[in-house]
Amino acid sequence: MQITMLSRQVNLRMPSSRALAPYLGLLVLLLLWELITRLKIYPEFIIPPPRAVFDTFVQTLLDGRLWTHTVTTVGQMGIGLFLGLVAGVALGYLIAKNHMLEQMLSPIIVAIQSTPVVAYAPLLVIWFGTGPTSKIVTCMLTVFFPMLTNTVVGIRSVPPSLRDLMHSLRATRWQMFTRLEVPAAMPILLGGLKLSATLSVIGVVVGEFVSANAGLGYLVKLARDSYNTPLVMVAVLMLALIARLMYGAVALLEHRLLAWQSRSRRQNSL
Repeated sequence: MQITMLSRQVNLRMPSSRALAPYLGLLVLLLLWELITRLKIYPEFIIPPPRAVFDTFVQTLLDGRLWTHTVTTVGQMGIGLFLGLVAGVALGYLIAKNHMLEQMLSPIIVAIQSTPVVAYAPLLVIWFGTGPTSKIVTCMLTVFFPMLTNTVVGIRSVPPSLRDLMHSLRATRWQMFTRLEVPAAMPILLGGLKLSATLSVIGVVVGEFVSANAGLGYLVKLARDSYNTPLVMVAVLMLALIARLMYGAVALLEHRLLAWQSRSRRQNSL
């Protein structure tokens, strides 16, 4: 009995192979990167060594450039993500409840969604100026369509039997929304939120590529024009880190909001 309890404590303290897998993959990637630069397969201005990228990261961090551009990008991204989520969920719910509205708006929605955001980003700059508004709107449109689609699918995936049960209990429209539709559609809504959180980084960077004087997208463009490849990689890695943190935050939110589903599955299995 004591040996079993001791083995369980050891297993809890030791990290699992699944938890270590991402770090092992990153280590392999760094080793391959270092090997390519040491073999001089490509010139350093095309693929700089990891040390050069790290030195550039430290330099831009100490002189404040990296922090300034990161704050600009994150701020615009946060506003665009919030507005896109609110608009996508609101219109998606209305479309899910009204088929006539879906028939009216679906051609417009499909036409805009099928057009790459980089194609109409210059128009947004013309309409909203070169300030942060055009970047926020670009980010908002990038987030809006995935969230709208997932909201429609999530609301319409509610089983009709549960709707009939709520009607038989004389539930109000608000009770139907808060106690049935939102909990039932939550997994799909959170899936759309995961996608939207990562796409928001793309949206704001596209806006910064077109016209900006600050932001990580602007930093990438500035470094590219001066052939400063280490600085380009620093900005790109920072964007990847932001996207990963956004995804992780939504995943944590999903874990907490859907914990009741895991408990119900365990109870049903017993």
